[in-house]
Amino acid sequence: MELGDVQVAVDLGPRIDTGALPTERRVRHAIETARAHVRWNRADDALALLLRAEHDAPEQVRYHRLSRILVREMIRLPRPASRAIELAYRMGVHGTDPREP
Repeated sequence: MELGDVQVAVDLGPRIDTGALPTERRVRHAIETARAHVRWNRADDALALLLRAEHDAPEQVRYHRLSRILVREMIRLPRPASRAIELAYRMGVHGTDPREP
């Protein structure tokens, strides 16, 4: 993602086995992979990754700046998924205030 190749990130991200990594690193990988999915217009896949990551480390997902940005983007879609709205509610993300953390 950092190199700008979203397709490679979408293809490789889910295939990386993060099972042996500490929870914080696994969740960060999920957030970064979710970011690639959002950029590739696959918000449902991104949401699934964030929800699994939230299950493993709720605080890390709820308060991480990048996950908050991603959720804000997902709820601003023309037809946001109800699960995205629920996640935004748990995170305190409202999507309308650009100054929101």
